[in-house]
Amino acid sequence: MARTVRNAKLDSRTARLKLTARRAPYWTVLSKGAALGYRKGAKGGTWIARFLDDTGTHRYQALGAADDAMDADGTVCLSYADAQREADKWFRIAANGFQDDAPRSGSYTVNDAMADYLAAYRRKGGKSLDRTQSAIDAHINPTLGGVPVSKLTKRRVEQWLDGLANAAPMVRTAPGKPQNRREADSSTEGARRRKSSANRILTVLKAALNHAYADGKVSSDEAWRNVKAFREVDAARVRYLNDEESRRLVNACTADFRPMVQAALLTGCRYGEITALKVTDYSADAGSLHIRISKSGKPRHVVLTDEGRGFFDTATAGKPGSAYIFIRPDGEAWGRSHQQRPFNAACKVAKVEPLTFHELRHSYASRLVMNGAPLAVIAAQLGHSDTRMVEKHYGHLCPNYIADTVRAAFGSLGVVEQTNVKPLRKADKKHSRGTIFVTASV
Repeated sequence: MARTVRNAKLDSRTARLKLTARRAPYWTVLSKGAALGYRKGAKGGTWIARFLDDTGTHRYQALGAADDAMDADGTVCLSYADAQREADKWFRIAANGFQDDAPRSGSYTVNDAMADYLAAYRRKGGKSLDRTQSAIDAHINPTLGGVPVSKLTKRRVEQWLDGLANAAPMVRTAPGKPQNRREADSSTEGARRRKSSANRILTVLKAALNHAYADGKVSSDEAWRNVKAFREVDAARVRYLNDEESRRLVNACTADFRPMVQAALLTGCRYGEITALKVTDYSADAGSLHIRISKSGKPRHVVLTDEGRGFFDTATAGKPGSAYIFIRPDGEAWGRSHQQRPFNAACKVAKVEPLTFHELRHSYASRLVMNGAPLAVIAAQLGHSDTRMVEKHYGHLCPNYIADTVRAAFGSLGVVEQTNVKPLRKADKKHSRGTIFVTASV
């Protein structure tokens, strides 16, 4: 940088000592779209860079610890001037789109590894780029970003992982405000969910560091290779609607949002797949939808029932082939998170236990499983390459197939004495709260 931008509140230890500790950083604008932040914590401060990219999205980068208590060394502990120089290096990388040939000097940090990984992920067309970027910005860079990869240790990564599992869940927070968090669920299930989330973020960290190792940016992968994820916390969880709940939910939706819910229940498609549907993707003759863009990157055809064909006949009537099938009342396409509020409102009106739009996909798959559809057929409809995911999430819902197979294969062993004791089921006695055994006289 040509000169150091002064800020009387941040440019000296004495000035920073007077600031109130808070999560929201104190910002200094260095140039248009570029700012240096100082976050004061209970045990010292850290420097953060903020950059506004071409899409209007703010990118954040942890730079290192502030020299509040220790003398600056220009690498790990940074003075105000050091922080500006490091921020300037990162701004040039960010302005270049995080490309591999962007200028970089000094130690190769976790920040650098994350930037290289995102660039590679973007080039290969990764389908979860936004989600991966969010995980890095929220959970990896703020804590580990300024650490040189060569100085990572197994203990440090494990401590970071434990911290994720013990932290209360983050919730949406207005820009510039302290990060809001939901009260931590202390139940066994709450702990399991937090550990499961921590495992997913660990996967992102390892993927990025493995990419750096494969590129020769670091000489050893021992620090993270031996870090184990939490065990037995990724149990399949399926929440689905029965037929009555589905009808109540549809009826509770506003007129403009109702077709989205109907489409999800009738196809099992993801929200993003539904919003991307165009009139030409529906084949009235074949009675199917062509999903051009899916999470797996592979297109597929979803077969519709007669009810589904009737629905899409109406939804596409009179529209040109290039038009989106589902649009908002203002004529614009549905965006990434536009479904959340109307869906939550519909659940409340329908008196349905709160769930996510994605669980309409679970409802579709669960209904097929419980009605005896082969798992391979369900996997094809959902876009899975094999039946493993279907078996994991829905296998417990197909007891008839398992029961019939076991009974046919095992047969009768002949070790139980015959009796004329017969159970009286609920269906036979409406006021019964269980199975009543009636013994006939012999």
